[in-house]
Amino acid sequence: MKKLLSTILIFCTFTGYAQKTYLHCGKLIDVEKGKVFSEMTVIVESDRIIEVSNGYDIASENDTVIDLKAKTVLPGLMDMHVHLEDQTSKDKYIRKFTDNKADKAFNATLYAKRTLMAGFTTVRDLGGSGVNTALRNAINRGVVDGPRIFSAGKSIATTGGHADPTNGYRKDLMGNPGPKEGVINGADEARQAVRQRYKNGADVIKITATGGVLSVAKDGSGPQFTMEEVKAIVETANEYGMISAAHAHGAEGMKRAVEAGITTIEHGTLMTEEVMDLMKQKGTYLVPTITAGKYVAEKAAIDGYYPALVVPKALAIGPQIQNTFGKAYRRGVKIAFGTDAGVFPHGENGKEFAYMVEAGMSAMEAIQSATMTTAQLLKIDKDFGSIAKGKYADIIAVDHDPTENIKTMENVSFVMKSGVVYK
Repeated sequence: MKKLLSTILIFCTFTGYAQKTYLHCGKLIDVEKGKVFSEMTVIVESDRIIEVSNGYDIASENDTVIDLKAKTVLPGLMDMHVHLEDQTSKDKYIRKFTDNKADKAFNATLYAKRTLMAGFTTVRDLGGSGVNTALRNAINRGVVDGPRIFSAGKSIATTGGHADPTNGYRKDLMGNPGPKEGVINGADEARQAVRQRYKNGADVIKITATGGVLSVAKDGSGPQFTMEEVKAIVETANEYGMISAAHAHGAEGMKRAVEAGITTIEHGTLMTEEVMDLMKQKGTYLVPTITAGKYVAEKAAIDGYYPALVVPKALAIGPQIQNTFGKAYRRGVKIAFGTDAGVFPHGENGKEFAYMVEAGMSAMEAIQSATMTTAQLLKIDKDFGSIAKGKYADIIAVDHDPTENIKTMENVSFVMKSGVVYK
């Protein structure tokens, strides 16, 4: 086989012929037009799509044909909220004292591959230790298989806030983490923390604007940044050309973040109509993470799965996310697909589609929220987000038409990223 491939390569080199891949698609979803087309051909050369045509085009003998005539083909999916360094487990809170960064890195390569195999060719990793940024680099170099990553590095919190890495520690272990570690107090430290993230190689900035569910801290929804601090973070991020995200459950913390110009609100559990209207006015996206909400509510009912301080927050916050998403969607807030994978097992990201449809969104809109909309959010829509001539060949296929059976999105059967077939 290797000898045959070498012969083909030599032939192509001397003749100047570039080998192409023909995808014969039974159905193809055009997310730009919001339509499903039948019997289509997508032609890929190197890492780009060079043609999309009606019917099944005939390939030359030197080209590759992939038969997807029994499948529905659509653009590679994008998840705007994952945590690839870790994954839920009963012993997660102990593991931060037993795992080394090397352990975290090896696990992250596994989670990255699971994510890619689930059809997610691009993700935004919203908070880790910095291993997430190294993972991005390793994937870009082809060292490991995984999605294209936009990394936030370490999230930014206030002292005792949701992303303070020492929450729950005994006093002699707490220390006093500062801007370098992503913990700030005051506008000057806020700017310093953003610049440190930039220096560390982050692509985006993530803050924890309110309390959170899974941190070992009492409050799960109150605001945790002053208006001055949030403004300093967003302004500095903008100056460095970085989009920004705010974890937020409570309305006041959301409101401050939106008024400051944050790009996305994550979760949005207790969002009010006032905040929804402000988000519409400012063009802020909601990243709903319904799957995570349902998962933590389910696990909170298991004795000992989470620390006692976490349980009441999980039971109170988790079940509300889907309902809030439905209200925000109906009110016209922009929705970008995101799941909070890591809070639940990686690779199960596709469950979010059915939950979105269950709450009132159409199947086509749900797919658009994970393709075209997310590409616009990341400002990469010229190259990604749809199957179109000139764009990168990030292409997946499922067994059924998701506009008729949305649960098919949970079982992706074909994955191509930048012209390379991984599944």
